[in-house]
Amino acid sequence: MAGADPKRTSWPELVGIPATPAVMRINHDRPELVVEVLPLGIKLDSGFNPKRVRVFYDPRDSAGLVAKIPVVG
Repeated sequence: MAGADPKRTSWPELVGIPATPAVMRINHDRPELVVEVLPLGIKLDSGFNPKRVRVFYDPRDSAGLVAKIPVVG
């Protein structure tokens, strides 16, 4: 992994990889953030949280691949 990037707010390169390594990458780049792993399509409150990243995976995919670009919020 390349060095941490404390200013990153999105991780488009993580789409299509398993959720666990995606979370590890986000934690490496921004260890102060809380990462939530959630199934795509779940109903959520739309409130913005600058200390959170949500990683959405496709629940129909047994590999748990990231299905949407993880972003801060």
